[in-house]
Amino acid sequence: MAQWQQGEVVENKHWSHRLCSLRIAVAMPEFEAGQFVRVGLPVQGADEMEARPYSFVNAPHENLLEIYFNRVPEGSLSQRLSLLEKGDKIWVADKAAGFMTMAEVPDGEDLWLLASGTALGPFLSILKTSLPWQRFKKVILVHGVRTQNELSYSDLISTWQQQHASQFMMFNSVTREAVEGALTDRIPESIENGKLELFADNRFDPIKSRVMICGNPDMVIDSMAALEAKGLKKHLRRQPGQLLQEVYQ
Repeated sequence: MAQWQQGEVVENKHWSHRLCSLRIAVAMPEFEAGQFVRVGLPVQGADEMEARPYSFVNAPHENLLEIYFNRVPEGSLSQRLSLLEKGDKIWVADKAAGFMTMAEVPDGEDLWLLASGTALGPFLSILKTSLPWQRFKKVILVHGVRTQNELSYSDLISTWQQQHASQFMMFNSVTREAVEGALTDRIPESIENGKLELFADNRFDPIKSRVMICGNPDMVIDSMAALEAKGLKKHLRRQPGQLLQEVYQ
């Protein structure tokens, strides 16, 4: 049974009216980039914790825990988290979980990271480590959002574009408004119609491509189907493949 560690909010950044990230000083559990941990707040008047899992945005070598989340109108916890201020207390479980890590990715040449919304978070954690840069010739990050103001962490991503200019590619997919240089279709549709491969000048190939997919259930299911139609298959330890997935509820 996981135990709770009390932490303290260092920063609450509002990227848009509904997107927030918290940086937290806490005794973090051991984890691998790409994993998640439960974060919570006590329920007033009850001896229980209101909690849910959030992916680490920080890398294992960084001192502050960072989570990136969507303030959901019907979500009590996300609303409460969005109102926290510097110095407020917050609780973090002492154990991490999740299998969407570089240790699970078979060797290949091209690493595709496909994210929708706040599912960008675990990929940022992964890209802050040395593993993807050491193991793959090309690293291609794709972030799908509805509107331009949901595109976040651009300064961090720009750093990788400068540091790994010949190795790293980043593409945004903005579906509800026209944005210069961005794809306009949902990620699954851009896979199916070939636009994503055209933008990247790179094909999904069962021999060299490894794909990590993280996002809402429809995005993950549809992307898996589109990639399976191109000859890729889900990776299992007992049956190696090219596709790893994690669903954000």
